[in-house]
Amino acid sequence: MKKVLILIIAISLFAVLTKTKAMINEYDEIAKSDKADVTLYAKKMNGVYTDFKIDFQGVVLRRPYWINTTSPTRSPQIVYEDINKDGKNELIIILTRGTGTGILEREAHVFHIQNQLLSKKLVEVPVEVLVDDPIAIVLKNVKTELSPNKANISIGDNKYTIDIKALDIKPEHLFADIYFGNTINFGIKGHELIAKIGGQISSVGGSIGDIQIIYMFKDKMYQAKSIEFNQNE
Repeated sequence: MKKVLILIIAISLFAVLTKTKAMINEYDEIAKSDKADVTLYAKKMNGVYTDFKIDFQGVVLRRPYWINTTSPTRSPQIVYEDINKDGKNELIIILTRGTGTGILEREAHVFHIQNQLLSKKLVEVPVEVLVDDPIAIVLKNVKTELSPNKANISIGDNKYTIDIKALDIKPEHLFADIYFGNTINFGIKGHELIAKIGGQISSVGGSIGDIQIIYMFKDKMYQAKSIEFNQNE
């Protein structure tokens, strides 16, 4: 009975993938990587791209709740690199969910490539792996304090003090504390996944720097390997 159930699931999955492949023509192609042989498709709805389909070497996955801005300069980024040091490339897709004055909201999705048997054929299938939320990492690991003259940031044993007088921000325009969240950026550097979260002390030119998180693969997910603060020059 168990073998029959597994076979039914495998056949059903193959049927869904095949059917979805046939429906791709209804979608817009919004990003492509020849290195990974990956193409991203989505539908433009309510001013954003959503209802994504990922064509990875002929295998099609659906991500109906993904969102990306329709700005041509903020198309999804596709990276195909080994970021967990296992000798195999991972598929990383970086979306831009929102932009605006002083706002950049990005998110990263990481897929490990696994061999799966579909309809008696061994194929490579991307399997998504959890990436810990960078804002949650900041809230759990970063302590802050803001006064009219300085901003203090503590990350473990590392302490940073920023003189904010040079920013010439009136006390009534200062936030109650340093705010992290208006700018969330992701990228790959040195074969590592990196997030940068901007810190602001005011809505009127109050950027003081960013928290940089370098991720590592541990306990079946990507979580913080290191956290540091980089002050604006």
